[in-house]
Amino acid sequence: MGLRKQVTARQLRLGTELRKMREAAGLRATEAAALIGANSAQMSQIEAGRSGVSEERLRRMAAHYSCTDVTLIDALVAMATERTRGWWEEFRDSLPEAFLDLSELEHHATYRWDVDFLHVPGLLQTESYARAILGYRVPELPASDVNLRVRHRLERRVILERPRPTPYQAVIHESALRIRVGDRASARAQLSHILACSEAEHVTVRVIPFDLDGFAGADSAMVYAGASATKLDTVVRDTPHGAQFIDSEAQLSALRTLFRRMVEKALDPDRSRDFIHGLAKEL
Repeated sequence: MGLRKQVTARQLRLGTELRKMREAAGLRATEAAALIGANSAQMSQIEAGRSGVSEERLRRMAAHYSCTDVTLIDALVAMATERTRGWWEEFRDSLPEAFLDLSELEHHATYRWDVDFLHVPGLLQTESYARAILGYRVPELPASDVNLRVRHRLERRVILERPRPTPYQAVIHESALRIRVGDRASARAQLSHILACSEAEHVTVRVIPFDLDGFAGADSAMVYAGASATKLDTVVRDTPHGAQFIDSEAQLSALRTLFRRMVEKALDPDRSRDFIHGLAKEL
């Protein structure tokens, strides 16, 4: 297989998991390469995501590494052999790679969680809201670039609208619902859109109100994408330097616990809808 010019986050994750598996088995790259009929350079390229790996070779690796987690192995095989070009490929070379990596992550996720404090989560944004957010940056983007980013953000909603939609939970702080990124009319339309989305069986929206006692988690925003094997879950968090993709088992476990705490603190879905209705009436 030829070397990839660009490595997606999904391809890099596959290589990272194979490296973790090898290291857990106590094997050096040269030793592992010999076991599957490869050389150390080829093994390095596979583990860096720059080279693909066949199902047969991957399963041989897992056997030599004494990995007995069938669910994990099957999930890795799916990552290695899936060849479908997703809708996001239309935006390659036009948008930052992180945008496309997030789209691919969401496409394959078995469930999605969001926690947000300053903005409505991207999957729930209206076009006018998304345009206001994406157009509010310095230096200012050309209108054509803003249009591309808005279209990409709206197309991400396909995971909630396709025939077998992805189960989705969002925990949104009152501050995100009250901040007017546009005018009063667009704010009202945004709240109405969240309410409409929340009526779907696969969508759950919970609100954390300002007057909630004992809440100190306002720095816990996250995008959590669940995988068919828990070890392959991924969290995406915004940083001053761009999106950070988190795959450490310890961090994932901590963030799952954090999300459950948010859910326990937030209003239940019915009370959350009533709360959003109340905010909309104020506009």
